[in-house]
Amino acid sequence: MKKYIIAIIVTLLLITSVNAEIKLPKIVSSNMVLQRNTTVVLWGWADVNEKITIKTSWLKKKISFKANDKGNWKIEVKTTNSKEPQFINIKGKSSDIRLDNILFGEVWLCSGQSNMEQPINGYNGQPTFGSLKAKTKSHNKNLRIFNVAKVASKTPLDKIQKFTGWQNSTPQSISKFSAVAYFFGSQLQEVLDCPVGLIHTSWGGSIVQAWMSKEVLSTYKKVDLSNVNLKKRAQYNPTVLYNSMIHPLIPYTIKGALWYQGESNRKKPNDYKKLFPAMVKDWRTRWGIGDFPFYYVQIAPYLYDNNDVFQTNDNTAFIREAQLQCLDLIPNSGIAITMDIGDKNSIHPPKKKEVADRLLFNALNQTYGFNSIDYAGPMYKSLEKKENAILLSFKKAENGLYTYNGLKGFEIAGIDKVFYPASAKIVNRKKVLVTSDKVTNPVAVRYAWKNWINGTLYDTNLLPASSFRTDNWSDAK
Repeated sequence: MKKYIIAIIVTLLLITSVNAEIKLPKIVSSNMVLQRNTTVVLWGWADVNEKITIKTSWLKKKISFKANDKGNWKIEVKTTNSKEPQFINIKGKSSDIRLDNILFGEVWLCSGQSNMEQPINGYNGQPTFGSLKAKTKSHNKNLRIFNVAKVASKTPLDKIQKFTGWQNSTPQSISKFSAVAYFFGSQLQEVLDCPVGLIHTSWGGSIVQAWMSKEVLSTYKKVDLSNVNLKKRAQYNPTVLYNSMIHPLIPYTIKGALWYQGESNRKKPNDYKKLFPAMVKDWRTRWGIGDFPFYYVQIAPYLYDNNDVFQTNDNTAFIREAQLQCLDLIPNSGIAITMDIGDKNSIHPPKKKEVADRLLFNALNQTYGFNSIDYAGPMYKSLEKKENAILLSFKKAENGLYTYNGLKGFEIAGIDKVFYPASAKIVNRKKVLVTSDKVTNPVAVRYAWKNWINGTLYDTNLLPASSFRTDNWSDAK
């Protein structure tokens, strides 16, 4: 009897194996957007060494190959610039899968924490400005969205656990979708006049360490998740979001990435300056498509707990500085400065379209060759001492500087490293002169060096300057 039962089990396993179907990752489906005019990767799972044939509507020849000895398969396919809907037919010994209504276009990955996650509908009591108008104009079959839901894992996953599959942009579909991603993508689609695909994967409150692989993060700190309970504040644990919300998306071919995160790392700016570039490098290495564009948002001014913390890491000017410095550490990157669009009483500023606009300007200029589109506001370059004043020079202000109602937020110090509020004015339309009656021999200037402040310094395209300091003192007062 025992041998008979074993024989039945073996037979059932063989039947299951024989009838096993080809499986695809959830992001590879009908209605998807594939990166146009390039080589994309399709992948999935099948029987060991199973022969698979792919026929597409745009290639003359079929593609034939075999799954490997573990049942995994991956194949490269060339795409075109066609704007017509396409299909893919994937056949195996017991599978015949047809993917329809596929578009070729520009595919962007959008990730981060709550300010990237914030939907068009906003949060409870926290609006997204322009949401109704956005929804009114959102019907667009050439803009498609894919949303990865919040799942954490202690180990890398091959498959997305929870998601909302590819959808056309409609008032219903975008209501709970990332506002920053939508505003960016809808404008990009209009400007380029081609399909755009947006993949959103973010989690409010998440730390940058959560989005890093264990292999890379372990070079900076030990990663031990043995006692971690993922049902409680999972987003504050290292590697767990990379494992479940990034790893399963690789190697879906993308054009670039948008990132809005940093608030949860604000008290350790020096660590962030190391970890964030390492995360970007890690993603790029794993995707294997080179240094794809990576555009990110500097966190906005907000009151936090105290606005008088000047020389401690409770002052978010330090994390904003670290984010600005990451421009030099991350190749092919750009930053959206938000000094003028924060909200004193909300960590979730409602002006998400303005954020998306500034990310878009980066992409249009640096990725798509729109050289006449300015993308960077004034950046401090150097200082010149002028008797009892300091004259500041800036780069990235080709047509000069501008302020709406006068410059505010400047402070100046002498060799005693004590900073005092200062008067500042634009001179010759290109430089800023800073003075204070309390500092007769000034040596350093800081601008907007607080948690909460409204930025007042712009270039003539109304792109704001970041907060900055001309010193590197650790003991200023």
